[in-house]
Amino acid sequence: MPTMDDVLEKVGEFGWFQKQAFLTLCLLSAAFAPIYVGIVFLAFTPDHRCLSPGVVELSRRCGWSLAEELNYTVPGPGPAGEPFPGQCRLYEVDWNQSALSCEDPLAGLAANRSHLPLGPCRHGWLYDTPGSSIVTEFNLVCDDSWKVDLFQSCVNVGFFLGSLGVGYIADRFGRKLCLLATTLISAISGVLTAVAPDYISLLLFRLLQGLVSKGSWITGYTLITEFVGPGYRRTVGILYQTAFTVGLVLLSGLAYVIPQWRWLQMTVSLPTFLFILYYWLVPESPRWLLSQKRNTQAIKIMDHIAQKNGKPAPADLKMLSLEEDVTEKLSPSFADLFRTPHLRTHTFILMYLWFSSSVIYQGLIMHVGATSGNLHLDFLYSALMEFPAAFIILITIDRVGRVYPLAVFNLMAGTACFVMVFISHDQHWLNIGVACVGRMGITIVFQMVCLVNAELYPTFIRNLGVMVCSSLCDLGGIITPFLVFRLMEVWQGLPLMLFGKQSPKKKRFTFRSKHRNCRAPERDGSLGTERER
Repeated sequence: MPTMDDVLEKVGEFGWFQKQAFLTLCLLSAAFAPIYVGIVFLAFTPDHRCLSPGVVELSRRCGWSLAEELNYTVPGPGPAGEPFPGQCRLYEVDWNQSALSCEDPLAGLAANRSHLPLGPCRHGWLYDTPGSSIVTEFNLVCDDSWKVDLFQSCVNVGFFLGSLGVGYIADRFGRKLCLLATTLISAISGVLTAVAPDYISLLLFRLLQGLVSKGSWITGYTLITEFVGPGYRRTVGILYQTAFTVGLVLLSGLAYVIPQWRWLQMTVSLPTFLFILYYWLVPESPRWLLSQKRNTQAIKIMDHIAQKNGKPAPADLKMLSLEEDVTEKLSPSFADLFRTPHLRTHTFILMYLWFSSSVIYQGLIMHVGATSGNLHLDFLYSALMEFPAAFIILITIDRVGRVYPLAVFNLMAGTACFVMVFISHDQHWLNIGVACVGRMGITIVFQMVCLVNAELYPTFIRNLGVMVCSSLCDLGGIITPFLVFRLMEVWQGLPLMLFGKQSPKKKRFTFRSKHRNCRAPERDGSLGTERER
């Protein structure tokens, strides 16, 4: 009986139908970018200072320029290692008293300004930005700055919880139903985020979007790889992730044109309602239908694919079956991932690679966003580096293998992080150039880990292995905002030191795995033997 791969070889492994489905589903991948790293623009923190009604009135009466107002009324730098007082403290002075002069009004109150008492910002803050963000709207600065970290962590908590549940729904009720449901909920939660009346509502809607958005991205990835023949799956998988990079580039342009966070969030959310058209544009996965013994529907879809590709349907199409190993009938368990020394080694290495790659990838994006001279351009430059990263993977993965590229580009990313620590903040272009090199390195590592994860496990625990190991990526995303933004309060280069230190460890772990140019292993039911096919 012919298998799915046999039929695809006859009707076209990557014909007109697959190209159309691929381009359609790539829109889903691009739309995931604002959800994953949108914090850079939705929650940017501009220069700010305490709002004091008395200072505003005095400045108006004296005709001060902004520079003069800052010089006369805002506290100067504090001791090394402490936050800049001018952002979170103000002088405890009655600015309405008539004794204050327009030239250095504090000179008559104290010989040295450092002797004047400082107090908290009781009336809010003034922000030096023409746009808005959740920071400026909800005053998430100073003692409440950790709430920005929580905002991003919530979406990663949603990724972690949702990927487990959405994976079950896709396997139980079908890829198409799962795709439609998750994209609709993601679109609704995105719009609700844009109109959230308060911070708590913002977190809840952000969590809801995280619960479904990554699941919809993974379902789209699964669908397109199940539509194409085996000779194109790896290439399609890499290019599907490259569509995410296209989303990053578009996001930087949209954020530049739309500086208000609510309108930006609404702009990236409303178009996703069009994904409901997938109901008519994308059929169900024939592989899933065969796994559910719905052979008639699977055969009908394969016949449709043949027509779209301009190929005749095979004569034995009605005998189509899903090729399964006997091992796939076993019930995999979490313990199987650690049952043998070889599996334990693979599982622990992959868990660490997923976790550290996520921390460094998201961490570099957030660090560039927090220290950039031009937020939109710097984000764009670093995003563009993901295109050559995808090209490098495509030309090296079958020629060089997996282990050495993983180790080399891990080392590249780590070295870039260390070098950035010693570059002066005034040398902006050098800083962003080195950051782009690090971004390219960690992108290559991230995408290769996605490919290697499935190749290192035997058939019947492959899905479980990918699900468990990749969940560490979301756990890394949960802690990354706190690592980056809290450590930067201590020292701006401290997060980079941490990222750089992780890469040599990843290099050593990677070389412990001797996986190079080998295909996915199979095991018998006892997991006692292993062979390469």
